[in-house]
Amino acid sequence: MVKRMLIIFIRSILLYLLIIFCLRLMGKRMIGELQPSELVITILVSNMAALPIEDTNIPMLTGAVPIFALVGFELILSCLSLKSKRLRSIISGHPVILIRNGMIDQLKMKQLRFSIDDLMEEMRENGIFDLNEVDYAVVETNGKINFLQKFSYQNVTAEMLQLNGTSSLPLVVISDGTIICETLNTYGFNKEWVQKILKKEHYKLEEVFLMTADQAGVYQIIPKKQGI
Repeated sequence: MVKRMLIIFIRSILLYLLIIFCLRLMGKRMIGELQPSELVITILVSNMAALPIEDTNIPMLTGAVPIFALVGFELILSCLSLKSKRLRSIISGHPVILIRNGMIDQLKMKQLRFSIDDLMEEMRENGIFDLNEVDYAVVETNGKINFLQKFSYQNVTAEMLQLNGTSSLPLVVISDGTIICETLNTYGFNKEWVQKILKKEHYKLEEVFLMTADQAGVYQIIPKKQGI
């Protein structure tokens, strides 16, 4: 009994690592963003991986080979889809416009089996609560709906106001008392710059829980709480 449990444990770990590797090969997508073919592959891979775990009489290779075959087929299909728009359309479909110039296309909604409740829910998830604000609504190939608001309802941007400026992404410089050298190299900083900032703010390195900085050198420091 103990031996069987040990075999199941080892198989579970190995298949877990195998599936993680295969999913990394397929690319980074959330479940809701998967194309139909990717979702099918993911489900099949999960089911095939479960068989050698549930039945120890099934060789590991019997589960691993179909997984590699499916993932390999998906990668080949993805490469072919990049070169062929027709194949891409057959496998993943194409975007469908549900609302055009503020008018709902009821025929398209019927074809996609989209109800008014589905449409209103998607609107609310996008921060839109009034149908009159929508100029266009497009159903993407992964089932997600993107909305374009009418110009009068759109948020004001710097481009609309003709404002000039720059922005950069704040990255982690210190994480739990450890300097992240990759960030320093990305923005051209060095450890001396970090130590200078810490001295200015009267912190020791080990006292910092989090420090972020952007390319312009604008930083934020969150100290560690005592006793944690």
